[in-house]
Amino acid sequence: MRAIDMTTVTWRKSSYSNPDGGACLEVSDDLSPAVPVRDSKAPDRPALLFAAGSWSSFVAAVRTGALR
Repeated sequence: MRAIDMTTVTWRKSSYSNPDGGACLEVSDDLSPAVPVRDSKAPDRPALLFAAGSWSSFVAAVRTGALR
């Protein structure tokens, strides 16, 4: 497996993150067809990579409440 350079990606914080530093996720749209996800409180730790289709399915399930 080859390494993926993520030093140039632009991260954005989840719209569900609270401003007080609670459970915060950051994602990037720069690595299609993969979506990197990281903990905003630990940005130096490795990010998780998800296939774009899998990430979209997860986000849709969260939005509809299917995962509650």
